[in-house]
Amino acid sequence: MEQSNRYIKIKDFIQNRMRMSHVYQPVMLTALLKQNGTATSSEIASILLSKDQTQVDYYQHIVNGMVGKVLRNHDVVTKLPRQSDYSLNGYSELNSEEIQQLIALCDAKLKDFEGKRGDSVWEHRSRNRRLVSGSVRYSVLKRANFHCELCGIRADDKALEVDHIVPKSLGGADDITNYQALCYSCNASKGNRDSTDLAGNRIDYTNRVDGCLFCEAYTDREVIAENTLAYAIRDGYPVTEGHTLVIPKRHVIDYFGLSTAEVNATNELLHLVKEQLCSVDGTITGFNVGMNAGESAGQTVFHCHIHLIPRRDGDVDNPRGGVRHVVSGKGYY
Repeated sequence: MEQSNRYIKIKDFIQNRMRMSHVYQPVMLTALLKQNGTATSSEIASILLSKDQTQVDYYQHIVNGMVGKVLRNHDVVTKLPRQSDYSLNGYSELNSEEIQQLIALCDAKLKDFEGKRGDSVWEHRSRNRRLVSGSVRYSVLKRANFHCELCGIRADDKALEVDHIVPKSLGGADDITNYQALCYSCNASKGNRDSTDLAGNRIDYTNRVDGCLFCEAYTDREVIAENTLAYAIRDGYPVTEGHTLVIPKRHVIDYFGLSTAEVNATNELLHLVKEQLCSVDGTITGFNVGMNAGESAGQTVFHCHIHLIPRRDGDVDNPRGGVRHVVSGKGYY
């Protein structure tokens, strides 16, 4: 049989041009081919959902840990030896009319919930997407390299959610530096339902120490830029004009004590201040970025601070070696 031009075109796309970084494209094409060439986006999304094992795993967690547990406690269902199997207690005693009536009651209950609460019925899945715009969500996931920032699992292996670091109920801001990417398991766990685990490890981002120069500088000095977890000030003894310090607001000894979120926050300010300096000073041609960790490395204020030092052509006779000059004689090689 002679093959149609359209068949050849689609076949060529599937064999030679289809991106296989995920299952989406072949699943969508299969759905259209099986449904006479037409399907709504909702129908295609439902089929995608059925193929996404991370979503299946999520709802298995809901079934076993929440809804299944409630129904078991009320003697409505029994969990069979296999984890995925449930049995409705007394099903064999129900006639077909009773079954249909019970289904109708469940449908009515669901419609009643949806009518009263709208999207909040599904808040356990939708709240992050409603509160965080798509562009911000993507930026946070990209910043985390599409891995959970707590357990490190990849987005391909488990669905990731974007949520506040400092909760809004505790004054946390809707700021990109106050968002983190967590898999659904870690995000659920951090709610402190288990008082013996995560509560003791949670970072108090409001921790300050009386008498610490940089804990107090946030209120005593002119802040030129800030976000939820970090701020920037000019160095009191600048190496070059524009020399700036980027400092975490939380009292933490050195760079190695920063959380991933604080690394993200300080990194954002480094980029921001760098752009600000370059926009007003065309003589800047480079930067040194560094921090001292430990007394032997030259640290004198034991609150983490990152130096952003603008450099200009000719500001030293020979700039070769840069930060290697922290040890005398090791800059030239």
